[in-house]
Amino acid sequence: MTDGDAIQAVIFHLEVEAVALPVGAVREILDYRPAFRMPRGPAWLKGLIDLRGETLPLVDLRLRLGLDEAVPGPMTRILIVDVPAGGQRLALGFIVDKVADVATFSATEIEVPPDIGIRWRSDYIEGVVRRPEGFVVLLAITSLLSGENSAALTDLSQAA
Repeated sequence: MTDGDAIQAVIFHLEVEAVALPVGAVREILDYRPAFRMPRGPAWLKGLIDLRGETLPLVDLRLRLGLDEAVPGPMTRILIVDVPAGGQRLALGFIVDKVADVATFSATEIEVPPDIGIRWRSDYIEGVVRRPEGFVVLLAITSLLSGENSAALTDLSQAA
């Protein structure tokens, strides 16, 4: 990313944390709906949802990041995202507490995350942006769902 580059991002909340994903990765935002639970899946994989005839795995982003599970409320949303996985694009639903904003960050605003003092693995974080109301964590979506997690989600998506 050069200094002239900017990233437009969807900002959402997980507990008190402000988190963001690039707008280009977010296909749409839905009201929360329960998933069809798959047996023996990890706790963060809530199951499957139907989106206009497309079957999508539903991931509880709070649990995937090691936060406590929350009871869905009126502000709970599902972000439908396209994630690169195994040489293809995988559509997933991410459960988030609420969607807050769409913002544009310049490359100069994005800082490298610190190696200590953060609640999540550093490879899950692209960068951090300081805002007057606090920090926004830019998620590294490919790291978050890499390796065995990607294979499991791809298998689940193809089996549906």
